[in-house]
Formats: sequence, structure tokens, C-alpha cells
Amino acid sequence: MYLNTIKSCEGSTKPKKRLGRGMGSASGKTAGRGHKGQKSRAGGYHKIGFEGGQMPLYRRLPKRGFHSLKSNKVASLRLDCIENLSDSVIDLNTIKNNRLVSKQVTRVKLYLSNKNKSLNTKLILEGIRTSAGVKKLIDAAGGSVKE
Repeated sequence: MYLNTIKSCEGSTKPKKRLGRGMGSASGKTAGRGHKGQKSRAGGYHKIGFEGGQMPLYRRLPKRGFHSLKSNKVASLRLDCIENLSDSVIDLNTIKNNRLVSKQVTRVKLYLSNKNKSLNTKLILEGIRTSAGVKKLIDAAGGSVKE
């Protein structure tokens, strides 16, 4: 493939309408613009969202801010953060009580960090999501993951 051989797919582009070429062409005289008014004149158009002087919709509605209203509060943690916890079963409440995530968090997912080549402690996770690498390490150490 060469740059000079690239062209658009067949049927994706239509030939341009030839406007104002006589009454028999179906777009002669007013050239499909109708009669009078701002839109019929050369260079006559208004900005997007303009409603004829009425307060535009985008200014009538209240501002909602930057953060999504539907955001589900998911925290991501590295495995080495929970590796040293003393609890036998680690769940969301355990992680919150140890102040590893904020109280508003509803779900947690564990990821591998560069330090984790192997796992020394047996971890039992409940209700915590894990990446494939973390799951493999926990299983190898004799622990379990229940989502």
C-alpha cells in the first residue's frame, strides 16, 4: 500500500450538488435555500446553539460540575499494601479499618507491583477483585480468592 494509492471506499462519497444551474436542475433559482431570511443569504448563519435571542438551552440548565454522577467508587491497591495485614480473612471492611482506602469506597481491586515476585503469607480474600497475576500468586501461596 502506498500513500498515492489510498482512496475512500466505493459509495462513501457522493458527487457535490451543482446549485443554481437553472430551473430544470431541481436546485435552481433559490438553490435549495428557500426565500428570504438569514439562512438564505451569503455568509448569513448563526452560531451553534443560537435560539433567536431566547436564552439558549445550554445556559438555562444548571451546571453539574466535573465528576460523574454515576461514578462507582472503586479503589485500586497494590498487593504489597495488604500483604502484611494480620487478619486471617481480608475483606472490604478490613481494608477500610486499616485506612488503606477511604470510607466512601464500595469496591477494591488488587494489582501486582514490581516488588511482588512471590507471596510469603497465605491470604484469604472475600469480596475483593484481583488481577490474574495476583490470583496466581495467592493460589500458589495456598490462599484463596472469593469474589
